Amino acid sequence: MARRRIQAADGLAALAAVEAGSTERTDIATSVRFLLEELAELAPGKSVEVRVPPFGAVQCVGGLTHTRGTPPNVIEMDAETWIGIATGRLAWDEALETARVLASGSRANLEGLLPIVRRRA
Repeated sequence: MARRRIQAADGLAALAAVEAGSTERTDIATSVRFLLEELAELAPGKSVEVRVPPFGAVQCVGGLTHTRGTPPNVIEMDAETWIGIATGRLAWDEALETARVLASGSRANLEGLLPIVRRRA
């Protein structure tokens, strides 16, 4: 298990700021990284890589692992999409159908792991 870099209070504060309309890069970056860390805690492993450029990436979900190069199961999206699906404001299926999420590989699926942090509508 990876060492946490963002304390829950700091991550939740940044997330609250973004949800309130903040466009500060530090708030967005902290929110994205915090939610990626939460995903890695929820689904430990190295069979899927979730990328949210330019802010971060995490390997998660148990199963076969890779050791170098591009992993066989990759999920990539922008920060707005990641924050939306991680908080339940955007459905995983809708994000896939509208091409807001790019997923390749047979295990590149976060359904059942989302939302990570449930927020009020």
